[in-house]
Amino acid sequence: MPTKIKQSMPIVRQAKSQKISKLRFAGFSGEWEEKMLGEVANFWNGKAHEQDISANGKYVVVNSKFISQDGKVKKYSDNQISPLKKDDIAIVMSDIPKGKAIGKCFLIDKDSAYTLNQRIGGIKSKEIISQFLIRIINRNKYFLKFDNGVSQTNLRKNEILRCPVIFPALPEQQKIAEFLGAVDEWIENLCAQKENLEFYKRKMMQKIFAQEIRFKDNKGNNFSEWEEKKLGEVLDYEQPTNYIVESTEYNNNYNTPVLTAGKTFILGYTNEKEGIFEAEKLPVIIFDDFTTAQKFVDIPFKVKSSAMKILKNRSEKVSDIRFIFLTMQRIRFGLGEEHKRFWISEYSKIKIPFPIYKEQQKIADFLTSIDNLINSKQQQITQAEQWKKGLMQGLFV
Repeated sequence: MPTKIKQSMPIVRQAKSQKISKLRFAGFSGEWEEKMLGEVANFWNGKAHEQDISANGKYVVVNSKFISQDGKVKKYSDNQISPLKKDDIAIVMSDIPKGKAIGKCFLIDKDSAYTLNQRIGGIKSKEIISQFLIRIINRNKYFLKFDNGVSQTNLRKNEILRCPVIFPALPEQQKIAEFLGAVDEWIENLCAQKENLEFYKRKMMQKIFAQEIRFKDNKGNNFSEWEEKKLGEVLDYEQPTNYIVESTEYNNNYNTPVLTAGKTFILGYTNEKEGIFEAEKLPVIIFDDFTTAQKFVDIPFKVKSSAMKILKNRSEKVSDIRFIFLTMQRIRFGLGEEHKRFWISEYSKIKIPFPIYKEQQKIADFLTSIDNLINSKQQQITQAEQWKKGLMQGLFV
């Protein structure tokens, strides 16, 4: 944790009122004020931009996808039909049932750069600074109550303006906003470090598999030239019928993952002992033959889907399964016929570049060390985000 954050931590106090936060900075006292959003903020609706979308437009169109993806997915317009200014807050007013966008907010960071789309609302307050207000109203549970899980949610202006907001005097708002801004900057920095490591790994993989970078043996000598082998020559597969579970109890505190088809693979965790792929047979590669997604697995697991294969090393003296997994990650091709099972019909026939075993190990060790750094950075991000979540619960009423 950065020193700047440690030195400005709020003190802990026991709340004596529903209008006093549990965590508070030194020098502040008294209850917070409660009002409806409409009493402290102005609101306006965005306007349709369908006829003004331009790939090279000057203005970013603030729409639902832009906000839900934290500004990473953009459309542009030549015309600023509904202008937004620095410190305006944009809020999503429409979303599918059980969606993740309704009530989600985005803080405008500069003037003359954004235009507000229809079904997105604009909010600006004179009593509450935007950096504090957005943390109150963003995905506020009041807005989430309008989602019945069946039909599309459409928030109306009067519904948004009835949202309750509880806030302190301006100096305390600024103190909280500055502190949380520093926390956000810390987390963003961790994310940037992770992205840099991922970029470095991709570049190194490109150079290694293009054989622009070659490893040497322990005596400094070059390894022999790479060959080509079919995946079916180095991997075998097992249909995991013996490990498939019909029902199980999931809990993130358990250790054994239950894997299912799809690109995320982990359905949940269990402590059930039956039907577990044995530790002595690990590591393996779990392969979804519908999507060609794969996952390296080195801890015991259960399986939930028959659409998966367990890919095993045919000979540990010839091939390193970590190297094969890294190679498989680079294979790209279309799905072709619907529901085609690639491992049986095609995947085993694909040829891969294949160095001798000791060079495979060196490549796998090197790239695994980068993966370990990436995973460590992700753990730091997860811990920081969880810490921030608990902090938010204490800092706000």
